Amino acid sequence: MSGVVDLAAVKAAGEARAKAEQARADASQQGGGGGVAPASLVIDVDEAGFESDVLQRSAEVPVVIDFWAEWCEPCKQLGPLLERLAVEYNGRFLLAKVDVDANQMLMQQFGIQGIPAVFAVVAGQALPLFQGAAPEAQIRQTLDQLIQVGEERFGLTGIVVDPDAAAVEPADQVPAEVPAGPYDALLESAAQALDANDFAGAIEAYKRVLSDDPVNTEAKLGLAQAELLGRVAELDPQQVRKNAAENPADPAAQMTAADLDLVGGHVEDAFGRLVEAVRRNFGDDRDAVRVRLLELFEVIGPDDPRVAAARTALARVLF
Repeated sequence: MSGVVDLAAVKAAGEARAKAEQARADASQQGGGGGVAPASLVIDVDEAGFESDVLQRSAEVPVVIDFWAEWCEPCKQLGPLLERLAVEYNGRFLLAKVDVDANQMLMQQFGIQGIPAVFAVVAGQALPLFQGAAPEAQIRQTLDQLIQVGEERFGLTGIVVDPDAAAVEPADQVPAEVPAGPYDALLESAAQALDANDFAGAIEAYKRVLSDDPVNTEAKLGLAQAELLGRVAELDPQQVRKNAAENPADPAAQMTAADLDLVGGHVEDAFGRLVEAVRRNFGDDRDAVRVRLLELFEVIGPDDPRVAAARTALARVLF
């Protein structure tokens, strides 16, 4: 994170910090109210809630993401430490825990190669923090630096914590029902098919949505994921790699290898392989590779910096 801090903004950051401290003091003197419960500083996040729980929240407080799994022994050391620090830092950052076994697309989108891995999202921007069970002193230093970046660059002063607030809503408060959208049933059916590895069923459901609503973002992403997973489901990875290495100019071999790269989390490798295949081929072969690359962009998402870099590389090759 070196070089991220704008030293000219130190004064403004100090003022922002003072305002945040005053807000916390006022909340304490008023007997709480309006703040979040300490238990709410640690949340479990999945792919469906990532936008609201992480991206949107990162506009008000730095969100630290702990990628973990039940079978990972170092995760069992790091997780409780991060949870304790989240409470101790009293709203200056939010801890989001992501189980990589249940959320592999998030793991791929962040390019996770091993766990535990810790990232941060600040004002919608992702920052890698560290990998592995780091010492507490190092983690504290990293968190302090992250909070400083959030204050100086984006004016994030954290969230107010009310120690007396309930961690959950009272049982007699029933949330208002959200009206179902016109495609909610189809999208839910497609998601269930995808979870059950029924890729053909998921593809059909997503295509039905897109036939009526061609710009439906959820359906476009789901279709790209379902088609990708369907293509790699029966592949022999070793044979695919061998074919790609022996036939560097074969567009089909390179597209298949790129699919495996992406599913394995090697996003830049997948994009680079297809950009090179576009460069090597012409006519219908080139167009087929270009279309496949655009499909993989849909899987990762247009806002990912790796997609932006690959689009630039593709433009150089095409034009």
